[in-house]
Amino acid sequence: MNNKSKAHIGLLGTNIFFAINLSAVKYLTSNNYMQPFGMNLIRVGVSVLLFWLLFLVKPPLNKIDKKDFPRFILCAFSGIAINQMLFLKGLSYTYPIHAALLMLTTPILITVIAAWLLKERIYFLKIAGLGLGVTGAVVLIAARPKTGDANNILLGDILILINAISYTIYFILVKPLMLKYNPVQVIRWVFTFGLFMVLPFGLGEFVAINWESFGITAYTCIGLIVIGGTFLAYLFNVYGIKILGASVAGSYIYLQPVFATIIAMVFLSEKLEAYKIIAAIAIFSGVYLCNRQPPVKTISQ
Repeated sequence: MNNKSKAHIGLLGTNIFFAINLSAVKYLTSNNYMQPFGMNLIRVGVSVLLFWLLFLVKPPLNKIDKKDFPRFILCAFSGIAINQMLFLKGLSYTYPIHAALLMLTTPILITVIAAWLLKERIYFLKIAGLGLGVTGAVVLIAARPKTGDANNILLGDILILINAISYTIYFILVKPLMLKYNPVQVIRWVFTFGLFMVLPFGLGEFVAINWESFGITAYTCIGLIVIGGTFLAYLFNVYGIKILGASVAGSYIYLQPVFATIIAMVFLSEKLEAYKIIAAIAIFSGVYLCNRQPPVKTISQ
C-alpha cells in the first residue's frame, strides 16, 4: 500500500474517530460517569503522555525557537483550553448531531476571519455560502425538539459554536508553526501547554470521578475518546495533511456529520428530525459555496 492510500485511510479513520467521540462523550456525561472538564483533563493529560513517549521513540531534528513559544501558548489557549473545554461542555448539553453540524461551520468561519484579518476579497459565492451556513446554524439553535437526551440545547449549541470560532482562530495561528516545524512536534507542545491551562478547571471534576461505577462500556468510551478521538485522530490528520495537502484533508470533514448521525441514531437512539436535515443541507451548501473559487475573467484579444 502506497503512502497516498495510507493517508486517505488515515483521514477516513480520523473523522470516524471524531464521530465516535461525540456519542462516547454524550454517553459518559448523560449517565453521570464523569463531568466534561474532568473528562477533558484525562483526554489532554493522557495525550500529552503519549506524545512525549512518541518523542522518545522519534525525536525531532530541529529545536523550537524561543521566539515562537508565545504563539505556541496562544495555540494552546485557543486550540486546547477554550476549544476542547467548550466542546465537551456544550456536547453535554446538546445533541451529537447538532455538535457535528455546527462544527462543520469551521470552514465558513475561516473564510470570514481571513477576510477580516488577511483582507481577502469576499465575492458573491462566499456571501451566499456564509448566508446559508448562518441559516443552518440558526435553524439548529432555534429548534426546540422534545426527544433525546439534551437538557439545555440552546446553551449547548452556543458553546459548540464558540468552540468552532476558537478552533478557527487556532487553525490560523498554528499554520506558520506547522510550516516551520514537524507537525507532531507542534501538536506535542500545544497539548503540553494546554494541559497546564485545563488543569485548574478539570482537577476537581477528575478527583470526583467514581471509577468503581465504571463498566466495560464506560471504559471503552473513555478509551475511544482518549486514544482514538484524540491521540490517533490528531496523528492521522497531520499525516494526511503532510501527504495529501490541507485541502484534501479538509474535505474529509464533510463525512464527519454523516458518521456522527449514524452512530448517534444506533447507539443513543437519537432521532433525525426534519429540521436537522434542513440545517444540514443549508450548512453543507454554505461550506461548498465558501470553498468555490471565483471564475477567472479572461480578456479577449
